[in-house]
Amino acid sequence: MKSLLLPLSLPLLLSFSVSLAAEKPNVIIIMADDLGFGDVSAYGGTSFPTPNLDRLAAEGRRFTSGYTTASTCTPTRYSFLTGSYAFRRKGTGIAPPNGHMVVPPDAVTIADLAKTAGYTTAVIGKWHLGLGAEGRGPDWNGVIAPGPREIGFDYNFLLPTTNDRVPQVYVENDRVLNLDPKDPLWVGDKAPAGDHPTGISHRSTLKMDWSHGHNATIHNGISRIGFYTGGHAARFRDEDLADTWAKKSDTWIEAHRAAPFFLFLASHDPHVPRMPHERFQGKSGLGFRADAILQFDWQVGEVMKTLDRLGLAEKTLIIVCSDNGPVMDDGYQDSALEKLGHHRAGGPFRGGKYSVFEGGTRTPFIARWKGTIQPAVSDEIVSTIDLAASFAALIGTPLPEGACLDSIDVSGALLGRPGARGREHLVQQDNGGTGNYGFRVGPWKLVRYDTKSARNVVVEKTLANTPVPQFQLFDLATDPGEQHDLAAAQPGRLEQMKSRLATLIAAGRTRP
Repeated sequence: MKSLLLPLSLPLLLSFSVSLAAEKPNVIIIMADDLGFGDVSAYGGTSFPTPNLDRLAAEGRRFTSGYTTASTCTPTRYSFLTGSYAFRRKGTGIAPPNGHMVVPPDAVTIADLAKTAGYTTAVIGKWHLGLGAEGRGPDWNGVIAPGPREIGFDYNFLLPTTNDRVPQVYVENDRVLNLDPKDPLWVGDKAPAGDHPTGISHRSTLKMDWSHGHNATIHNGISRIGFYTGGHAARFRDEDLADTWAKKSDTWIEAHRAAPFFLFLASHDPHVPRMPHERFQGKSGLGFRADAILQFDWQVGEVMKTLDRLGLAEKTLIIVCSDNGPVMDDGYQDSALEKLGHHRAGGPFRGGKYSVFEGGTRTPFIARWKGTIQPAVSDEIVSTIDLAASFAALIGTPLPEGACLDSIDVSGALLGRPGARGREHLVQQDNGGTGNYGFRVGPWKLVRYDTKSARNVVVEKTLANTPVPQFQLFDLATDPGEQHDLAAAQPGRLEQMKSRLATLIAAGRTRP
């Protein structure tokens, strides 16, 4: 494992950290996938209840300015784990099915920091950060490395890419689970030779039709992105994913209850294809997307039940967040639009997934540590990228000089310490390497589009590439929906923020 031991010696730091960890909490980060600010009833959603998330918010600290750093999956997960903005590293855009691991094995991650302090670590759920070495990718039929265990996790049980990308198998530690060597798994970018059913050739057989871009290999009656064959004994059923995450988490927490643990529980809900378990189908009345949110709320409740059952609720810090904002039609005809009604998945904010407007990166963000965090609502700015530095401060682990370059210690704000502040500014991006940014400083927000157009996600309707000015300026205090561009009215502030954003990007780091 890479060295984190600066400036103290190994024996001294380990002794110091382990003694601290004995007094520090277990930590569980629960990350939803494509969950919007307005999708949770504690955040003003009225279309369907989310009782477990509401209970968590009522017992903890609910942040109204909680952010991810990107509006798509892979870059957000990269920045969460490494504490560094994804735009600083090439290749952190949405990972393809055969993509190599985008987090370098020598990077210091939040899991590394936990292990240094004597924590046992695990990641369960959606990964989507690639697997295997650069230039090679994953060996689906052999040892899959590097993977989570090379960047600080003791255990992993993964959906390796996303549920809309092949292959539909689990990876436990460094192997595909239940893979029959007589039925090897093949994953590719082009259709294999012969009769290979796809969403185009066998569209009439699909139980969920595609709307765009999800029409390759069919599995479980749903066509996906990419192609694969074999591995039939290893394939999962979409309807069972949430139950699997809940059962695996419950088992792992119970097995490691005696020592401090760090669990990253990465749900796939409500990412497409939205195919919740049968007991949730139709429950919301708003289609499978809302049903999947109810399923995510249930997953949160199952973790809370486990902690209550084991007497760990007052020893465990839980943080619930999302990897980015919401989207309706993201490739499948699942009635998300037709049954939307008056529901506003992004709450009062403009945009959603793929966008640098607020709806793309401002999401539910709740922290609960019973008996330590007093219930409250906070408007301090916090981000998933800050969890590395905040966790390190909480457990007494120093950050190495070259690690977690953009992670800020906001542990005081998370815990609600009197006078503690969140971060002063935040850079937002859409996907890796596009050059589109949002930059919030206090109530002011600069939007910079180097691509000359915005993939402006109007979550009530559809995706659209819309021509926009390169720079826009908004006052979020009076205009949270980013409807009134003040660039012309505030030229001095515009130039100041443009310069400051450019300096932050060029500096290569935020943390002093």
